[in-house]
Amino acid sequence: MGNLLSPVETKAIPIDTIFNLPSPLPSWPQSVINGGGFGSGRINLGGLEVQQISTFNKVWAIEEGGPDNRGASFFEPSPIPDGYFSLGSYCQPNNTSLFGWVLVGKDDCCTGPPSLAIPVDYKLIWSSENSNLKQDGIGYIWSPVPPEGYNAVGNVLTNSHEKPDLGKIRCVRSDLTDSCEHDNFVWGRDGISIYNLRPTSRGPQALGVSVGTFTTETNGTNTPSSTLSLSCLKNRDFNLSACMPNRDQIEALMQTYSPLIYFHPDDPISLLLLHERGKESNPVPVDSNGTNLPQGGSSDALYWLDLPSYKGSKERVMKGDLNTSETYLQVKPMFGGTYTDIAIWVFYPFNGPARAKIKFINVNLGRIGEHVGDWEHLTLRISNFSGQLHSVYFSEHSKGIWVNSPELEFENGNKPVAYSSLHGHAFYPKPGLVLQGSGGIGIRNDTAKSKTTMDAGERYEIVSAEYLGTISEPAWLNYAREWGPKIEYNIAHELKMIGRFLPGKLKAAFDKIIKGLPNEVLGQEGPTGPKMKSSWDGDERV
Repeated sequence: MGNLLSPVETKAIPIDTIFNLPSPLPSWPQSVINGGGFGSGRINLGGLEVQQISTFNKVWAIEEGGPDNRGASFFEPSPIPDGYFSLGSYCQPNNTSLFGWVLVGKDDCCTGPPSLAIPVDYKLIWSSENSNLKQDGIGYIWSPVPPEGYNAVGNVLTNSHEKPDLGKIRCVRSDLTDSCEHDNFVWGRDGISIYNLRPTSRGPQALGVSVGTFTTETNGTNTPSSTLSLSCLKNRDFNLSACMPNRDQIEALMQTYSPLIYFHPDDPISLLLLHERGKESNPVPVDSNGTNLPQGGSSDALYWLDLPSYKGSKERVMKGDLNTSETYLQVKPMFGGTYTDIAIWVFYPFNGPARAKIKFINVNLGRIGEHVGDWEHLTLRISNFSGQLHSVYFSEHSKGIWVNSPELEFENGNKPVAYSSLHGHAFYPKPGLVLQGSGGIGIRNDTAKSKTTMDAGERYEIVSAEYLGTISEPAWLNYAREWGPKIEYNIAHELKMIGRFLPGKLKAAFDKIIKGLPNEVLGQEGPTGPKMKSSWDGDERV
């Protein structure tokens, strides 16, 4: 047996609690597909039917190492519906509530070889038997050896050194699989590391499907029986819209999950004027739907948007009008149509000046960080099996972070909360200070709970949902130029003016951090629109 805690030492860990959203899920509007479609619980991948299982039996647990040194727990799906078979096991860190899933499969192939096959053998990947780790039991991780023409998509767990029964798991026909790669780090200690898996190719047209399983690395390198031999699934149905939400279901999802955005209390919250090179003195007001914006092209500095020159109008546009503001939605399939991403875009007319923290000193950076036009977004990732919110993406300048539902703050039922940073408008899941830098020196991102809020689902427009075939994109979406002018100022001079107040060592560290920041933070020119971002046709940048 492993090193079990005595009753006196035993204490509850988050993994012992199953995570549930604050409010029960509503009954989603019915799909026109009889016995299937969004929220039906099952999806056919073209010969392989899968269901998402989020109930488990714990096989064993490690009680140290990994995130927060809380260890990890290892599970197998249970119960498995009649006619379905396990495709792999699940592992999760102990520092959060139990929240996860794995897919189970059912052969639905009418012709040709079966979609699923029993492995021919197992290889032992790793055992905790000789480990000095504090653990609840002893665990073994086995990799299935697939028959020819099939791939393994997950591992088998046991608490015995004997090989598992060959019927414990199924391998998947090779043409129903795709390549995969590491996702989040789950746990590691003493030469072994465990990661979630995700498809290598991700985006609205990508066919790879996550299985929810994990892989192992030993001594920092891939072992032959880990990453290189595990695959994800592939949706060979090619009709990725089959289980995507229809218009009524999108509206129901927004009513349920639309984020509540808190703006900083010190942050000011109309369309801009279109300028053309060579005609700068004669800007043109932009139509409310952007029909007079140039279409296509590229970010070539031929056109740009700017604030009105008249002081009163300029200040009014800079502040915006929160009472009439809308959000703009891109709805797209992810992971082979097994998930829906709803990207919620927010436009700010003006990005204010940045502020820096230099140890115990706060410094206003003058013009650095200012630019006209600022696009930021949040993305809801929703399971097409159940309609449950899995995670939210928070855009933070040039990149961002995914936060799983157990780590989110919720209000008004199942609405996740987001905090928009002062002047920069990056989104964060918690209030407070996030410092872009290191060693106590960097750009401040201040967020706070205030009375200035916006429910992202109160006024919104679906600007893109290609799979529906019924959404007309507004003209402004295809405007490829900058949503603000290029600001001409000497950053080196601005930094020199600020740095003269700093001691030598702090000045050198400050200069290094500032010069390493992306242009989006420094604010040298306005950004391009949502459709020009890499996430539009792919996955989010992290």
